[in-house]
Amino acid sequence: MDYLKDFFTNFFLFTNSIAIYIIIGLFIAGILHELLPYDFIKKHLGKGNFKTLIKAAIFGIPLPLCSCSVVPFIGALRKQGANKGAVLTFTIATPITGIDSILATYGIFGLFFTVYRVITSLILALVAGLLSIIFNSKNSKEEMLLKTSCCCSNKSQERKTFSLKRALKYGFETLFKDIAKPLFWGIVIGSLITTLIPQNLETFLRENVLFSYILVLAVAIPMYVCATSSLPIAASLIIAGVPVGAAFVFLTAGPATNAVTIGVVDKILGRRTLFIYLATVIIGSILFGVFLDSIFEVQGINAKEIVHLEEVSNPLKILFTGIFLILLFINLWKIRREKSPKMGS
Repeated sequence: MDYLKDFFTNFFLFTNSIAIYIIIGLFIAGILHELLPYDFIKKHLGKGNFKTLIKAAIFGIPLPLCSCSVVPFIGALRKQGANKGAVLTFTIATPITGIDSILATYGIFGLFFTVYRVITSLILALVAGLLSIIFNSKNSKEEMLLKTSCCCSNKSQERKTFSLKRALKYGFETLFKDIAKPLFWGIVIGSLITTLIPQNLETFLRENVLFSYILVLAVAIPMYVCATSSLPIAASLIIAGVPVGAAFVFLTAGPATNAVTIGVVDKILGRRTLFIYLATVIIGSILFGVFLDSIFEVQGINAKEIVHLEEVSNPLKILFTGIFLILLFINLWKIRREKSPKMGS
């Protein structure tokens, strides 16, 4: 019974720490989606130069594209003539961070960690894009995967007037429904790790830092986890004694790669670009993780102190937590209802 009580306590603490930031983030994401037409992004990514890569990264970091809609966007960008470097930069920058994830990162880890995550994501995306431009011939022709499927609609729409209703619908229905399931399981897994992991594991992990990095990468690369749902898992790893650098690797490699995206990048951008993509994410996240560990060591910072799980005391946060949980379970119910006819057919 103690474990069950601890689990639900941790579940609520994780939720209470990110709920208000996710709700604000989804609202901003809906506004951005309404203000930034689909065609506007594509027009800026055709030329194979560093300026184009910067545009791709800047568009990708805050852009409110759901995690699955990145996949057909890759195909659409290539079809419209976007160069491989820009597409790869966009592919890495977009899923690692987003408005909701940036705010939720601040809610759990604070300002320094949030800024570090955004800046390193930008650097990784730019490096991968630059390497793709250097090592890929401008005249190379690969057969592109143009028919891709996604749970979200990516139809280009000409919008003459701003619609708050449409923005809210995208943020709290389309986007939230896409992240609801991985977000729920992220909170569950994070709560389980915090509740069940042995206390004496911290000593082992600190004495075997390399093992921590390898273990995290082995789980993160093929795993489907969005930028927001990875946060409670990373927080629970830090609480359990995993080096902050290894937790950072999970926050970077987890959202940036998964089995589906790896396959799509291979088909659309080619095997050479796929190698650049994986090598940049793996090597880059490790280097930035080690650097983050060194900062904490030099400054004498206890990694556990940066994890802020809000106590049940702020009425406003409790209100947003209630709203968040209601929206979460409504979207989970919608997902289940949409799948049930297919299961019965």
